[in-house]
Amino acid sequence: MTSITTSAVDTPSRRSIERACDDTAILVLVVVAVIAGFTFRDYGLGWDDYTHAEYADLLLKMYGSGFRDTSALSFANLYMYGGGFDMAAALLHKVIPLELFETRRLLGAIVGIIGFTVNWRLARRVGGPLAGLAALLLLALCPTFYGHMFMNPKDAPFAVAMIILMLGLVRLVEEYPHPTPRTVLITGLGAGLSIGSRVLGGLALLYALIGFMPLLIEEVRTKDARDAIKRFAQTAYTLLPGLILGYLVMGLIWPWSIIAPNHPFLAVTYFSHFFEKPWKEMFDGALVSVPDMPWSYLPTLFALQLPEVLLALTVAGVGGTFIALVRKDVSGRRKTILLMLALAAVLPIAIAIVKRPALYNGIRHFIFVIPPMTVLAGLAFARGMEKLGENRRTWQPAALALFLFGLLLPLGEMIRLHPYQYTHFNHIAGTVRGADDHYMLDYWGLAFKQASDGLHEQLEEKHLSPPPGRKWKVAVCGPQRPAQVALGPDFTIGWDSHEADFAMTLGEFYCKGLSAPVMVEIKRDDVVFARVYDIRGRTISSLLSIPPP
Repeated sequence: MTSITTSAVDTPSRRSIERACDDTAILVLVVVAVIAGFTFRDYGLGWDDYTHAEYADLLLKMYGSGFRDTSALSFANLYMYGGGFDMAAALLHKVIPLELFETRRLLGAIVGIIGFTVNWRLARRVGGPLAGLAALLLLALCPTFYGHMFMNPKDAPFAVAMIILMLGLVRLVEEYPHPTPRTVLITGLGAGLSIGSRVLGGLALLYALIGFMPLLIEEVRTKDARDAIKRFAQTAYTLLPGLILGYLVMGLIWPWSIIAPNHPFLAVTYFSHFFEKPWKEMFDGALVSVPDMPWSYLPTLFALQLPEVLLALTVAGVGGTFIALVRKDVSGRRKTILLMLALAAVLPIAIAIVKRPALYNGIRHFIFVIPPMTVLAGLAFARGMEKLGENRRTWQPAALALFLFGLLLPLGEMIRLHPYQYTHFNHIAGTVRGADDHYMLDYWGLAFKQASDGLHEQLEEKHLSPPPGRKWKVAVCGPQRPAQVALGPDFTIGWDSHEADFAMTLGEFYCKGLSAPVMVEIKRDDVVFARVYDIRGRTISSLLSIPPP
């Protein structure tokens, strides 16, 4: 087998391998886009979709009224988030022949594919074509990220914005101290989109400040301190147009943030404390109040939900970064790039472990660390193949086969779980079958779409009609509005099970298993995600297995 290497020696075989990697990456993006185009309608609504759609309408009304209608600036707590995705979905809905929530799923897929593309270019820029291809495959075959991109209106767009910002920062380091206008544009756009999506995007400032230290230290050592400071100030001055652009973008998608200069800081304060009435979620087989989750919450879930190959290569990538930081033959520029990527991958998790904020809904709030993880993992894989090419060329096929086998594991799970990829647990956890009864799975309630479709099919197949003078009544344990949208106008939904005809329940711990005929059962890997019961003529006291908080 031809040696796969990222060596600086330019040979025909190396150019051929690079072209093959780039062509394969483009093919992967096309395949993902085609699959997403055929399947985006399969993803149901979650707890937040309806509210986010309302927020979008209020934002568009505000802009359309010339800021006379400012109800968006006090709507629920969403005014403390950006509404860029929601507004884009609402505007796209006006020009394409899809229903609103189908449009939101389609836009989620488009944003996700943009994220895949930028992440590929970022990894390729840092580590070469093989690293880029590996990072792309690792991200596209990360079920948690892939599943969230369709239906998570906050965290998935934020993760993609952070990828764009990271690309800008890497380009900035490469071109330091004379960034090109394109780099200034990408950095400013990424900053505006990131902070405008979630104020947590300000973490990138830490990545940059801490990450730049190796380069600045090298500058001070090789030049005098005054010259190093001058070059740094010159770069900061060159970035000013980008920062102005970023501020305008932030204001466009998060208008509340610029109403007063201190609003972003108020948002930081607001989100630093738990802002809702506490509830309990399942973690490691126990019900734990979300403000009291143990420090091990995130490390455990990342270890059990990310694909095994991504975990192993991420550890190798982070370890390789710290080794590079102490090596004298690695340039300060290279150290800075690697350190920024490592910080982007691990610093948010480390802060959460130390600060112990309220944690819930698995790792959805932290999926923005997955792309930089895949970049580090792609770099580790490419570097490993390069080393084997130099010293153990005959081992390269085995290493490549092991990598491909590692990718097949999550691919198989993604196919089996569709469209609930976001509930994925790896084989360390025993897949979703082993994680059931220990961790939350379909916490967003996506299975109500398939459950509703199944109920429609059953009613049509059995030629059943509601009692004269009223609609079918369905008692729902789970997100109410998504159930109503999925069932349609011929159904009345609510929590009350006393006069209901059917009960629709999620397979989560808080929904009781009922002693009634099961009409529809949505299962994956022998795990129940949702059920519809026929409770006509039965007395059901409650759908909840535990008292409400």
